[in-house]
Amino acid sequence: MRGRHFARKMAWKVGRFPVEFEMEAGFGPQRGRGGRRGKLFDGNELRLILLKLIADQPRHGYDLIKAIEELSDGAYAPSPGVVYPTLTMLVDMGLIGEAQSDGAKRSFAITNEGTAHLEAHAEQVEALFARLAAMGEARAKIDRHAVRRAMGNLREVLMHKVAGGQATDEMIDAIVAAIDETAQKIERMK
Repeated sequence: MRGRHFARKMAWKVGRFPVEFEMEAGFGPQRGRGGRRGKLFDGNELRLILLKLIADQPRHGYDLIKAIEELSDGAYAPSPGVVYPTLTMLVDMGLIGEAQSDGAKRSFAITNEGTAHLEAHAEQVEALFARLAAMGEARAKIDRHAVRRAMGNLREVLMHKVAGGQATDEMIDAIVAAIDETAQKIERMK
């Protein structure tokens, strides 16, 4: 059991974002169990973001997820389990309706009520999109520190395996060979 717990903990540590980023900036991985720190946007905020994106052009669910991911420079992508129920709610509220689409995916377009709703919340929508942009900027800064994060992750794994007494002589030889090989690859990079 101890080994599985450690593996889950390390899977979070070797993810896309280091722990420090999540604590300091308030953002972090939005997928998976280990790194979740709560919702990034509440339901009303996500509804406004989706509504604005649909107002810009008719879209389907997957396209909305990708658009949000692009706006945040990959720092945040809402899950389908959040997006699709929100789209259903927007339809039920009369703010969007099905648009004609060529493919099998249901596309949505904004209604007159949706346009009025966006206009009434224009300031909040602007602030939400500014948050998405700020997330992308913070992500770009964090990515510069990815090497230091990766080195820390390597140190943690080595401490667990080698200093923790789990490694056999064969494992230690394989670890040394892997580190040496990686060092040579990095040295040859131009």
